[in-house]
Amino acid sequence: MKNIYFRFSFLFSILLVLNSCSSENNSQNSSLSYKCPMECEGEKSYTEPASCPICRMDLRQMEKDSKIAMGEFEISDESIFNLTSTWKTQNNKSIELKELKGDVLVMVMIYTSCKAACPRLIADMRNIHKKVDNKDVRYVLVSIDPETDTPERLKEFAIENQMDDEQWIFLQGSVDDVREFSNVLAVKYKQISPLDFSHSNIISVFDKGGVLYHQQEGLGVDNTITVAKVKELTK
Repeated sequence: MKNIYFRFSFLFSILLVLNSCSSENNSQNSSLSYKCPMECEGEKSYTEPASCPICRMDLRQMEKDSKIAMGEFEISDESIFNLTSTWKTQNNKSIELKELKGDVLVMVMIYTSCKAACPRLIADMRNIHKKVDNKDVRYVLVSIDPETDTPERLKEFAIENQMDDEQWIFLQGSVDDVREFSNVLAVKYKQISPLDFSHSNIISVFDKGGVLYHQQEGLGVDNTITVAKVKELTK
């Protein structure tokens, strides 16, 4: 009798383990996602392997553990999205930097009354924008003169320079927030007269999680590497 009871208990235990494994596998399989490698249907995905109904290519399994593939982004300690500062855009909208997560960011610090370096930085930004040619990239210009560069002034400047579509974001912050952000970018600036500043000429590239990926320093420099870095992040 004891032997029969032992065998029954042993078999029951095995069945529980097998059932648990099966449930786990089903759960893992249900979390898998497949999409066309050519993105014929945009972001549409499937839960089972198959062929694309448009181009007939085999669907590609998406990384199930990749938060980027699922449209989510971990905020690392190095991310600018940890900053809690609030900014005003050229459209007088209040935003925090974390609202920009999910897009590749190309950033520069300028001021609109500048007559020397900033126009050349603006030209460099426009040139990078033209060469990258990707709607998933945001170009962010942070004013180092927040007292002069009000949202209204930034809006006028954006229109004057044909930088007024949704890819271009101009930001005005408090004096303290601008200083904090300049330290993050390693941009040095100093007011040398009521209307003039001396400042570093640095264009920074951030990945979709807000982590610094590349910096270009100088005016009118060869931007081949910068463009390549931006394109790497959009793949």
